[in-house]
Amino acid sequence: MKQEGQKSKITKMKTGSSRGRTPEGKPNPIDVFVGKKLRQRRLSLGISLEQLAAQMGMTFQQLRKYECGANRISASRLWDLAGELDVSIDFFFEGMDAETASLSPRRFSPWYERAAEFERFLENIHDPMLKKETGELVQAYYEINDRDVALSLRELISAMARATA
Repeated sequence: MKQEGQKSKITKMKTGSSRGRTPEGKPNPIDVFVGKKLRQRRLSLGISLEQLAAQMGMTFQQLRKYECGANRISASRLWDLAGELDVSIDFFFEGMDAETASLSPRRFSPWYERAAEFERFLENIHDPMLKKETGELVQAYYEINDRDVALSLRELISAMARATA
């Protein structure tokens, strides 16, 4: 019997991946790659699965799931692992091929293509009030603490606009 809040596999397939998995339910290739790098570093240092798990305050089963990509590693946990294994965060992504890197979990989202379409739509909007640049300019203007300087800048921009119109 399905508990409340639980989705069926069919629903997951229709709506996209669950927690970064592929639409087929397999671990994301990026998570698998990071897990392999974790295992590679642990073994190169001669540390057992049990030892590293104990140092990290987790079970060896959890660490094994990280190493095979079955469970995703959170940013804070990756930070701790990097420190414990004396590597930078970058180490876990070094050597990743372009194909694997292109399999970001967001690409499995049903909203991914819609988001890309919306971005293209926004790029073609000619109303300057809806452009990202306008928002950045307004934000920068209001970050000027000296209001006299801000007003002078506004007058300068207005004069330049009139002169070039």
